[in-house]
Amino acid sequence: MSAPAENPPATAVATAVEERVTARVISDDPLYRKIPVNLRFAPDEPLAVRIVFPADLSPEGTDNEWVFPRALLEAGLQAPTGTGDVRVWPCGRVQAVVEFHSPEGVAVIQFDIAALRRFLRRTNAALTRQA
Repeated sequence: MSAPAENPPATAVATAVEERVTARVISDDPLYRKIPVNLRFAPDEPLAVRIVFPADLSPEGTDNEWVFPRALLEAGLQAPTGTGDVRVWPCGRVQAVVEFHSPEGVAVIQFDIAALRRFLRRTNAALTRQA
């Protein structure tokens, strides 16, 4: 007689998080230009987040993706942070600014803090499910 087969224990698998938000390009133009932005988090890179800008903003006509520490985004919602290619700071009570530096120049993008916090909560929940 054989032993009954045991079901292997269920393991939680973190899922990727993607959220589409509307951001505003800050420039000398008195009217803000609204753009769709994708915020992404992959569980295989738990310390990083990605911000993907649409191809029509790129001189090459391709999506422009920035990868940087999730902790930088979290900290920047409370106080100015960052010294390299990406800098984040709160702008009033409901907005946050993310500044991107590249050889081509600087892009300054304004986000609703609520959208960034919602995205970060979802990334934390994905990591909690994985643990």
